[in-house]
Amino acid sequence: MATPIKRIEKDFLLKALYDEQIPIMYLAGRTEYIFKLEKPVKSEVFVAADRPVTGLKPRRKLDLMFDYKGQVVIFSVEVSAVKDEHITAPAPEFLYKNLDRSYSRVTSPEDLKVQFTFQGDRFLLNYPKSQEYETGELGEWMNNLDPQNLQSLIDQMAAWIRGFASGYKMIIFKDKKPSLTEERIVAETGKTLYLPSTLANFPQNDSHPKKRLITEEMFRRYLESTGVDPSYIDDAVNRFVKKKFDAGFFSDAWVPLLFQEYVIGYIHIWIDKEGKLPFDYNVIETLYQFSKVLTFSLKLNGYFQHGRIKNEPFEGKVVDISASGLLFSHPHSALSSALLPDSELAVRLQAPHRSIRATAKIARRYKDNALGYFGCRFLDMAPEDMRFLFEYLYGKPFTDSDGSFITGSV
Repeated sequence: MATPIKRIEKDFLLKALYDEQIPIMYLAGRTEYIFKLEKPVKSEVFVAADRPVTGLKPRRKLDLMFDYKGQVVIFSVEVSAVKDEHITAPAPEFLYKNLDRSYSRVTSPEDLKVQFTFQGDRFLLNYPKSQEYETGELGEWMNNLDPQNLQSLIDQMAAWIRGFASGYKMIIFKDKKPSLTEERIVAETGKTLYLPSTLANFPQNDSHPKKRLITEEMFRRYLESTGVDPSYIDDAVNRFVKKKFDAGFFSDAWVPLLFQEYVIGYIHIWIDKEGKLPFDYNVIETLYQFSKVLTFSLKLNGYFQHGRIKNEPFEGKVVDISASGLLFSHPHSALSSALLPDSELAVRLQAPHRSIRATAKIARRYKDNALGYFGCRFLDMAPEDMRFLFEYLYGKPFTDSDGSFITGSV
C-alpha cells in the first residue's frame, strides 16, 4: 500500500528535487517525458519538460514519479498554466512511497476498449451488504467435511463448539432482520464482534491481514453513527460490556455468515458457566472457517438459487492503466455496489490488432457523488500479453530491467 510521506520528509524531498535536479518522469500518449524543477517549491511547482508535452492544458492532472536513492516516490499535480515546455501547478499536498504496483499508470489510450465480467455466479439477495467481498476459498477444510450434507456440517460444528463454549445459536437473516446492537453492527461491518472476556473490553487492534474483528474504535464509531453523543461514548461502551457480564456471560462472540458481498446471518457462541477458558483467537478463526463451509453448502443446496442473476459483460470508463493494473469508474448502481475489494473480474482488453484476456482483482474502491472508482490488479495474464501491453502503453520495448519499474498503487 502506498504510504503518504510526512511533512518534514516531504519538504526535504521537494528541496532535493530542485537542489540535485532529480529527473521527474511523466508518461502520456505512449511517450516518456522528463521534467526538472526550475525553482524551489513553495506554494507552486515550476517545471521544464525535455520537450513540449502534446495536448497538455490547464486543469489537466499529471501523475509524476521520481527515484530518490532507490526509493520511488509519486505525486500528482493539476496544471494551472503551460507554455511550450514550461509548466506551472500548485505544490502537491501529498507525496507517496512504499508503492505496490509494478508499472507506471498512464491515461488510457483512445483506441483501447475494456470489458468486464464478474467471475463465477452472481446473486441479487435481500440480505445486508458488507463493504468487502467474501471469496469463499475453503482450502484444506474441504478434505474433512462434506459440503453437500448441510445438516451433517451443522452437527459437526455444534459438537466442536460444545468442547469450549456453553452454548451457541445460528441465525439466518431470511425471516429475521438485524435488530440487536450485536446483529446490526455485525451486519453492517461483516466483521466479528469478539469479547474474549467481559471483564475487559473490545480488542484494541486486529492483527489478521483481513481485519476480521470489530475493534473498540469501530464500535465507538458505530455508536456515534446511531446518534450517541460523543461525550457519552465511553460510558456507552462500558455499559454494553458490563451488561453482558451482569447477564452472566464471561466470553462472547458473534461471527458473521458471509456469502459474496452479503451478510446472511451469524453464529453466536458464549460462555456463561465457570470452568471454561475464555475464547482465544484460534476459536474465532476456526469458527470463521466453519462459517465459510456452511455458506458454500447453502449455495450447493440451492439456498440462493432464487437470487441468481444473469452474468452479463459490462463496460467501465478506464481512468488510467498500467501494465499491471487499471483504475476504472462506473455509475452508482446495484452492479457497482457489488464491486468490492477482493472480488475478481474477467477483463478483456481490446487493442488494435490484439485482444488480451486476464483476471482483474479489485484492490481498492472509492466514490464521489456520481461514480464509483475501482483500482484493479491484473492476474493470470500471459507473459506475451504483458509484454505486448507494456509496449502498447509505454511506446518502448520491454526489457528485463522493466521489472523494477515501480511507480504506484492501483
